[in-house]
Amino acid sequence: MVRAGRRVGGRVLLGYVLPTAPADPARFGFVVSRKVGNAPTRNLLRRRLRAICREAVDAGFAGNDVVFRALPGAGQAPFAELREQVERTVRPPVGAR
Repeated sequence: MVRAGRRVGGRVLLGYVLPTAPADPARFGFVVSRKVGNAPTRNLLRRRLRAICREAVDAGFAGNDVVFRALPGAGQAPFAELREQVERTVRPPVGAR
């Protein structure tokens, strides 16, 4: 997936998007290493990312597999910054139909 998909980088998240069949539901994966912080910090970050991704699915995002890799510092990032980076990742690329 990492080699075949589209990569979107940000300050605290890297997103990898692989298109699937348009009728398929969106699937999300999260990679949060120990470099991000201790266990409560990593779990909080995963819960925040799941909530933001749920919003994207509710808004109609489908037909893609997405993996987010948290970079060091993501545990201290504000919710608004996480949301902005997730939205930038799930937004279709310019020129895509």
